[in-house]
Amino acid sequence: MTTPASTQPQPPEQPTAMEGITERVDAVSCLDERVRREATPVAQAQTPQPLERGRYLEVQGPGETLLVRLERDVTRIGRGLAADLRLDENSVSRRHAVLVHDASGARVLDDRSSNGTFVNGRRVEQAALAHGDALMLGRVVLRYLEV
Repeated sequence: MTTPASTQPQPPEQPTAMEGITERVDAVSCLDERVRREATPVAQAQTPQPLERGRYLEVQGPGETLLVRLERDVTRIGRGLAADLRLDENSVSRRHAVLVHDASGARVLDDRSSNGTFVNGRRVEQAALAHGDALMLGRVVLRYLEV
């Protein structure tokens, strides 16, 4: 006797950065006003001219998605005023994480944050980043993109 396809065991889903989160926040509203002004809305980035080649963080909100260009080789992310990418959200530490880009590629380093830095659902002290990786800093989820 065979088992119907709908009741056969399914492979486990890959963990995502959203696992274990009871509440996500609107990441766009957390962005510093200066960063928000300089960011490119996704709808605008797709037409009529494509994005400039480079590295970006995708920041999603309920009504819009922004792309923040990572122009520096070292980008500090946090809630504090010294951060290059400031996220005004209580679950984000003042000095939360550092994104580093060098000849070996991009990586994220946790900057001794209170709530941890997660890449694709796994807590990391440091990790290499690839196109499409989800970063979770506190309750803020960002996506790393290379264009």
